[in-house]
Amino acid sequence: MQIKLSDHFSYGKLLRFSLPSILMMIFTSIYGVVDGFFVSNFAGEDAFSAVNLIMPFLMICSTVGFMFGTGGSALVAKEYGMGEKEKANKHFSLLVYFSFLISVIIAVFAFIFLEPISYLLGAREVILEKCVEYGRIIITALPFFVLQLLFQSFFVTAERPKLGFLVTLLSGLANMALDALLVPILPSEYKLMGAALATAVSQAVGGIVPLVYFFRKNSSLLRLSSTKFEIGVIIRAATNGVSELMSNITMSVVGMLYNIQLIRYCPEHGVAAYGVMMYVSMIFAAAFIGYSIGTAPIFSYHDGAGNVSEKKALLKKSLVITGVFGVCMVLLSEALAYPLSFIFVGYNKELMDITVSGFGIFSLSFIFMGFAIFSSGFFTALNDGITSAIISFLRTVVFQVLAVITLPLFFDISGVWISIVVAEFMAFVLSIIFLLLLRKKRGY
Repeated sequence: MQIKLSDHFSYGKLLRFSLPSILMMIFTSIYGVVDGFFVSNFAGEDAFSAVNLIMPFLMICSTVGFMFGTGGSALVAKEYGMGEKEKANKHFSLLVYFSFLISVIIAVFAFIFLEPISYLLGAREVILEKCVEYGRIIITALPFFVLQLLFQSFFVTAERPKLGFLVTLLSGLANMALDALLVPILPSEYKLMGAALATAVSQAVGGIVPLVYFFRKNSSLLRLSSTKFEIGVIIRAATNGVSELMSNITMSVVGMLYNIQLIRYCPEHGVAAYGVMMYVSMIFAAAFIGYSIGTAPIFSYHDGAGNVSEKKALLKKSLVITGVFGVCMVLLSEALAYPLSFIFVGYNKELMDITVSGFGIFSLSFIFMGFAIFSSGFFTALNDGITSAIISFLRTVVFQVLAVITLPLFFDISGVWISIVVAEFMAFVLSIIFLLLLRKKRGY
């Protein structure tokens, strides 16, 4: 039986409805993991370091999809809750068209200026060449990747989260199949190019398939149609989703800063070791983000319908689920530290030892991470983009930047791993404070 936004949600129903979004985000994050595995094992450490250096910038370019996806879906879901279905579809169409246009403009500028940007990120000589080679291929598929990220939120609003997962699964399988087909058999000078092509094709699949679905007549709540340009709608969606934009941009910027610090404190293997940990972090964070995306339209719908008691019950259940997720992720990460390190960098014992050691500290951050991610998404769902943006800004810019700059001064390279845990704990405390303030103000 299909679950609707207007339903009453038990723990089981909440997990069933959000599970496709969780899996969807995990498979999206697997793109980079699959590329990293094949690049590291077949193209070598220089190529692996190049991918890790340029990837944060490539993710920044795609953040417009997160912004209009999360901010726009909250707006559209609330309009559905208020009974304004035609308006909701018109606004959905406008946000899809506008996001695609903006992403094309971003892709053009990114393609042109990729080399100087790679240089600013610390790439030199061979690694600089590999950054440009890999990055320019990925950028050609950027508009479709932006659509994929956008539709991840709107599939949930359309009450079709399972379909969203299937599209992402198809995209992920295309990436893995092409990586396995191209990278091992290509000559060494083309292996990195093969990995980039695999990712670009998979991103195109992830953007085009849902575009076709929503253009055709379908049984979901949403369908692409003719619309008119309304700057107010664009501004409201962007303002509401700016926290997700800021979060993804600043996470990428902070990732660049971590790479710079690692080049300073561990110039030979630091970036590669951090890359392995970031792949695990991407997958685990994707589970939290997926849960946030999967539940946000429910909060938005009931906010529009004025169902305060349902929102209160949903919030309590979500905090419990987030806490359980966090504990499980810490245990899983500790258990998988050695085998994952071996899979990615087992060809170099010193590099593998650094990676395993870092995992032991780094994995503790997962117990706190989910609360800040969920809280930011929760306030976005209530169309309170300002509070959401404050949480994201302090978590990624203030806490992480201060921690990664200061702690390595006292603990050397271990300070880099400790800084992630400290920053996530501070963001956890901040999230609890904002939720308590909301409870006092609205009785949640």
